[in-house]
Amino acid sequence: MLNNVVLMGRLTADPELKHTPNGIAVTRFTLAVGRSYSKAGTERATDFIDIVAWRSTAEFVSKYFNKGQLVAVRGAIQTGSYQDKDGNNRRTFEVVADNVFFAESKKDSSYNNSYDRQGTNEKSVDIDNSSSFETGNMDDFREIPTDDDLPF
Repeated sequence: MLNNVVLMGRLTADPELKHTPNGIAVTRFTLAVGRSYSKAGTERATDFIDIVAWRSTAEFVSKYFNKGQLVAVRGAIQTGSYQDKDGNNRRTFEVVADNVFFAESKKDSSYNNSYDRQGTNEKSVDIDNSSSFETGNMDDFREIPTDDDLPF
């Protein structure tokens, strides 16, 4: 069987770290994921997908990610069911995150967050792109010899 999900979207709120009674770290958050298609004459729809992360992944997410930030999530779909207060059967759907990744550079994400994690209005972005590929500087790369004696 195969149950593998890869999503990219924006966080709808700051992830909040919680702990189970046994001390296991957990965080739940929602990703706003734009659909890749739209009906003629309408705007593209957005799906809001619930994600849960456990242990070190939960700690990582709650420490480094904020509302509005573009993130990529790799995980698996988990479903469940319950009865609501009126006795109706309900189903739940969420993605259990194995890994959560930064999907944009710090420079690109800084405009999305008007407040840092402590709630102040100050932002400190210290990015040195002087020798990065993004600025077109090729000094970070070395040329690979093109001889015919390849190891494969």
